[in-house]
Amino acid sequence: MKKTILVTAMLGLFASQTAFASDETKELRKIIEQQQKVLQDLERRLEATETRVEKTADVVEEVADSNSATTIGGYGELHYNNITDNKTGSDKKEVDFHRFVLFFGHEFTENTRFFSELEIEHALSGNDKPGEVELEQAYIEHDFNNMLTGKAGLFLIPVGIINETHEPPTFYGVERNPVEKNIIPATWWEAGAALNVKAAPGLAFDGTITSGLEVATTGGKAYNIRSGRQKVAKANASDLAYTARAKYTAIPGLELAATAQYQSDITQSAGGVDTASATLLTAHVIYSIEAFTVKALYAQWDIDGAEAEALGRDDQNGWYIEPSYRFNDSFGLFARYNRYDNEAGNSDDTEITQTNVGVNYWLHENVVFKADYEKVGGAKDADGFNLGVGYQF
Repeated sequence: MKKTILVTAMLGLFASQTAFASDETKELRKIIEQQQKVLQDLERRLEATETRVEKTADVVEEVADSNSATTIGGYGELHYNNITDNKTGSDKKEVDFHRFVLFFGHEFTENTRFFSELEIEHALSGNDKPGEVELEQAYIEHDFNNMLTGKAGLFLIPVGIINETHEPPTFYGVERNPVEKNIIPATWWEAGAALNVKAAPGLAFDGTITSGLEVATTGGKAYNIRSGRQKVAKANASDLAYTARAKYTAIPGLELAATAQYQSDITQSAGGVDTASATLLTAHVIYSIEAFTVKALYAQWDIDGAEAEALGRDDQNGWYIEPSYRFNDSFGLFARYNRYDNEAGNSDDTEITQTNVGVNYWLHENVVFKADYEKVGGAKDADGFNLGVGYQF
């Protein structure tokens, strides 16, 4: 009897424990299922968060790439001129912030880019003010391949030494040389299309079709080349200009270049005068041996038409030679002899000579202080000195 009661009690206890265990298992399963649902929900949220983070990172990267592809630069120069005209006895004592220029560029892709240059001349512009606000460059450039690059818009004509590279730290002398200023005439920009062909290492060819000059046909500036620049301000395009340049730089320290330009009528088909077709020929050499550099340039305009011939401006030409010596990163000396003729008249009395001797001091490779003595002879008689400071960035 006792055994039966004990067995019955043990069976009852086992049954109750089994029932309890079954209930506990169900509860555990419920808890596990709930936790699984929570984990699944967390996974979905995490995936969504990762997707948002990736999208945000893409946007940040795109913005960063866009910002890094946009560049800003510029240059400027302040001049002091103290020159005496010995024929008239008058003095030119003048301080002028001659140029303040800003560059803006952007790379759309590795092969396509934009470049622009905005300039303020002589600090103030407007009615009765001495200066101008000018857009000197604004063009799109595209590399078709490693050899061929094209551009379209408003750009500098490929001619001479300083027309394309004229930032103050890159040349000697406070003022730019008078030959390239009056004969070429730098700085000279037009609107149109251009191609650059890299034919071989160190050998390149440029070709452009652009707007051209429009010289006056009467008055003191008649057939004067520099005054014929239209600066792409509602420019008369009756007669376009065609320019070609060859440039050789394969030998270290040597640069050789020659440019030819033809315009069928530099009066832009003005009435009452002969058609004045014009051809510009210019060549230059730059040769450096260690610290010594010599630059030389020749330029000549040949203008047809009876009116230009009568004024003596059918042939306008000039040349200069400039040796310089760079003692170190900070200090350099130069001398430059210029001879040119763009004045009206048919005698040797219209020829002008100009000699400059001076020093450049580079406080930084992009910051320069300049001083030079200037002597003008021939058709003019003047002398004095110039001081300047310039920068680029």
